[in-house]
Amino acid sequence: MQSASEQSEAADRPASPEHAYPDHWEADVVLRDGGTARIRPITADDADRLVSFYEQVSDESKYYRFFAPYPRLSAKDVHRFTHHDFVDRVGLAATVGGEFIATVRYDRIDDRGMPASGPADEAEVAFLVQDAHQGRGVASALLEHIAAVARERDIRRFAAEVLPANNKMIKVFTDAGYTQKRSFEDGSVRLHLDLEPTVRSLAVQRAREQRAEARSVQRLLTPRSVVVVGAGRAPGGVGRTVLRNLLGAGFTGRVHAVNAALTDGPAELDGIPAHPSVGAIGEPVDLAIVAVPAERVPEVVADCGEHGVRGLVVLSAGYAESGPAGRERQRQLVRQARSYGMRIIGPNAFGIINTSEDVRLNASLAPHMPAAGRIGLFTQSGAIGIALLAGLHRHGAGLSSFISAGNRADVSGNDFLQHWYDDPGTDVVLLYLESIGNPRKFTRLARRTAAVKPVVVVKGARHSGSAPPGHRVPVTRIPHATVSALLRQAGVIRVDTVTELVDAGLLLAAQPLPAGPRVAILGNSESLGLLTYDACLTEGLRPLRPLDLTTAAGPTDFRDALAAALADETSDAVVVTAIPWVGENGATESGDGEVLAASLREAVASVPAPAKPVVVVHVEMGGLAEALAVATSTRPAPTGSRTVSTPARPAADGAVTGAADGAPNARTTGPATSTATGDAGTDRATPATEGAAPGSADPTAPGSAVPPPTDPQATIPAYPAAERAVRALAEAVRYGQWRRQAAEPGRVPEYEDIDEGGAAALIERVLGAGGDADARGVTLDTADAGELLSRYGITVLPTLPAPTPDEAVAAARRLGYPVALKTTAPHLRHRPDLGGVRLDLATEEQLRTAYAEVTEVLGKPEELQPVVQAMVPRGVDTLVRSAIDPAVGAVLSFGLSGAASELLGDTAHRLVPATDRDVAELVRSIRTAPLLFGWRGSAPVDAPALEELLLRVSRLVDDHPEVVAVSLEPVVVAPGGLSVLGATVRLAPPPPRTDLGPRRLPSY
Repeated sequence: MQSASEQSEAADRPASPEHAYPDHWEADVVLRDGGTARIRPITADDADRLVSFYEQVSDESKYYRFFAPYPRLSAKDVHRFTHHDFVDRVGLAATVGGEFIATVRYDRIDDRGMPASGPADEAEVAFLVQDAHQGRGVASALLEHIAAVARERDIRRFAAEVLPANNKMIKVFTDAGYTQKRSFEDGSVRLHLDLEPTVRSLAVQRAREQRAEARSVQRLLTPRSVVVVGAGRAPGGVGRTVLRNLLGAGFTGRVHAVNAALTDGPAELDGIPAHPSVGAIGEPVDLAIVAVPAERVPEVVADCGEHGVRGLVVLSAGYAESGPAGRERQRQLVRQARSYGMRIIGPNAFGIINTSEDVRLNASLAPHMPAAGRIGLFTQSGAIGIALLAGLHRHGAGLSSFISAGNRADVSGNDFLQHWYDDPGTDVVLLYLESIGNPRKFTRLARRTAAVKPVVVVKGARHSGSAPPGHRVPVTRIPHATVSALLRQAGVIRVDTVTELVDAGLLLAAQPLPAGPRVAILGNSESLGLLTYDACLTEGLRPLRPLDLTTAAGPTDFRDALAAALADETSDAVVVTAIPWVGENGATESGDGEVLAASLREAVASVPAPAKPVVVVHVEMGGLAEALAVATSTRPAPTGSRTVSTPARPAADGAVTGAADGAPNARTTGPATSTATGDAGTDRATPATEGAAPGSADPTAPGSAVPPPTDPQATIPAYPAAERAVRALAEAVRYGQWRRQAAEPGRVPEYEDIDEGGAAALIERVLGAGGDADARGVTLDTADAGELLSRYGITVLPTLPAPTPDEAVAAARRLGYPVALKTTAPHLRHRPDLGGVRLDLATEEQLRTAYAEVTEVLGKPEELQPVVQAMVPRGVDTLVRSAIDPAVGAVLSFGLSGAASELLGDTAHRLVPATDRDVAELVRSIRTAPLLFGWRGSAPVDAPALEELLLRVSRLVDDHPEVVAVSLEPVVVAPGGLSVLGATVRLAPPPPRTDLGPRRLPSY
């Protein structure tokens, strides 16, 4: 890729001053194989690194780069390739372990291909990748970053010359998604790339991001060899506990232990080789579990990085959760690990689990290896993780993988969403989050994942107003309810408690999605049926009249009623309610739960391919929930599913049999666990195994059996309360509706009357006039706000000032009677209840009288700031707003003006850009929406006009990120059309959009 500018002598280039080192160009990236590299600008200090790098490049790669044999770099070459002005000449390097593995540079050129400075907007670009790192996606990542740098420096096109035989490099350019031209000149391929991002280039970038980040997680979950660093000689302690759990789970790969005190030569711990360091192992290691005191972690990371370890699970505490010194220690940990190309789970993590039969990895402090299933579980809290594992285990639900990430300084929930998105072993994703590091990215990934499988989230620390200790995240200014609404827009099933997380997960993993909100209710208790009926109405479902089988009903009656309900096309889901059968002496009969479970299974089996979910509500039905945990589902088993346990059947003594050995039995209550935190490497208390139900296996005990895979889709979820069952069912109904709508997404309409260029010019003029003093933003005056909105087809009703009665009369003559007189003082705005608004003033006399009354009661004109406006058709007063939140981005909001939104918080929200479907839902999702659609005989308002206004505001904010806030209030929506009576617009320099730039990991 020899360029004309490189052939020109440096002296021929006009001297250009060097700029300050652009440290914001530095970035950590995940490569195609899941490893990481650091991209940074090349400086004069990199001469030796460049020479060393070049020496490791093959002769063929050098030939492709320079179009001729080029065995070594001259001193002049080294100087040219390491001295840049960071404007017209820029070089970037990808590094691992501090050494170059690839470089890219651009040189600005003129239309003759000669060295140039601005305003020339084209540059020649050239790459060189070490042969050992070719095929890892390094060049593609470098192209994204050098293109972003070029756009920042007002370069709009790249030119590149490539030899025809250099197919890999040609593919890097052609696959990038940019608009391009190709020609063949003088024996080489000449490529021209337009650097303006396109829909395709963004799609390519995000697809590469997904593959790379998913692969990085897969490397952590599927290691071929694991080392526990910090395994003590004596039983107990964090390291030794993890080692025991690894072995007890039956990990299929190699296991090693490292204890720095083992200086007397080879040793063994729990029957596996133990060494004084990772380097002493003498064979490759994929994953290291680090359980040493925080002050010793850096030497462990260096030992791992220098010997090819691919990933770390850091259990050690004493990081950002412990204060400022810990935060700095955490930053250094992430930087050090990434410099070696490693990713980190933690620090202060609880560990990871992969139940795949091919792996069987329990690299955690959890004492029980979960059964294999199809639920992926991510949590930021070890204590919550233990509770969730125990709850799922009690209900017979298996997991595909489990991650408790602690401070999640590197690998986060976003990374695991990337992995689970196309993981064939995971059908449902459960997340317990205390913070969201990149909300925009999370929303994007959650929307994509939710389109193919449910994503259920419970958010801790909702009302604290700050991130939990150890979590470095942007703090959102919008209320918790707004965040929930935006997550639901993305298809996320948002629940409030850990119990609800388990409840929803059980149903979604075991049953098909309901086709609608119609719910059949049947059972042997009229009262329990009515409670279920009421709960359905509360959750917005459409329950059918409960079928009371009476207390005399037996298992056969349940079977027949359930079979009929499953075959009935008038319902979309079935709730079975059950209370114990009472014998003649008043005592409940033993074994009734197992018998009923068998009858329900029989009913399900009798209906060919039922497509509606079944849930059970029971009160004191001994053994029912446990028996149903291994019962047959109404959902067809997926293709490629994991090993499925045999459905249980009631035995003569009432016990449940037929399940694979070691599966949770009917009387299992689940493990009782506890944990305490402390510095890793000390004898931190570990989860206890005492308290497990009789007969339940302890997979961590020596020689114990590993729980076999169970099929989460072979269960019928049972709940001890109607409210819990119906809430989970309602979430499934809403999610199913979202899935159906997502299959036909809305669109962002194009409006021919929008003047995007004129709006941009006005914004540039206003912000440019303010200079640096207005970096925090400026509120537009009435004229500029009206002009900007008019560029997007939004007309604001003229408002004329009325500082005196005579000027009020003159304003009314200009506008035409009838008019309205309004006060605009801040304490009176949008408060007609205080008497500051007088309407339908049809004559000069009425206007003067109203003016006198208002000023007499409320204050002097200079305090009230009265204005005159023409009257508009009567309608419903609404408000339309948009604001940019630092965490979630631009948000579009709608509600009724006045007390409904201000006092009751009845405001709905959607992310920008909003589609036609989004705004239709937005208008209808507020609680007071009936007022817009003919409530109590009133005329319905012009909903299409209102939706169009919302779409235009969304377009304005999306097209111009400098528009940081818009408020239209009131917007009077009449049966025919609408009128915008007031508008406030605020401009500010646009905040950075991390979701649109080149791929990069969160910086530290």
